[in-house]
Amino acid sequence: QVQLVESGGGLVQAGDSLRLSCAASGRTFSMYAMGWFRQAPGKEREIVARILWSGESTYYADSVKGRFTISRDNVKNTVYLQMNSLKPEDTAVYYCAVRKSPGFTVVVRAYDYWGQGTQVTVSS
Repeated sequence: QVQLVESGGGLVQAGDSLRLSCAASGRTFSMYAMGWFRQAPGKEREIVARILWSGESTYYADSVKGRFTISRDNVKNTVYLQMNSLKPEDTAVYYCAVRKSPGFTVVVRAYDYWGQGTQVTVSS
C-alpha cells in the first residue's frame, strides 16, 4: 500500500500561482509513476501531468503545457505541481495518484493509489 497526502490548494485570482505537494508513504519502492489529476464539478477526472518516479520522463495535458510543471523529490518521497498563470478553468479538486506498473497511460483507472484531493479555486 502507498498512502498519499496532498496539500497546497486554495483560492487564488486568475494569473496567480500555486504549488501543490503530494507526500507518499508506505511501499514507495513499488511506485513507477506519479500523476496529478483534476476533477471539476460535473466533469470527469482528467490527467494534468505525470512523472516517472525514476527517470526524467514527464507528460502534460495540452491545457496546462507551458503553465504547469511537475517535479519530484525522491528523498522526501514527494511530488509537486507548480501551477502558474492560473485560469478560472483550472478550478477543480486536484488529486495525486500512483501507478505501480510500467507503461505510459493517462487512464484514470490505471492508477493504483489516490490521495484525498485538494481544492483549487481560481477566481476571475
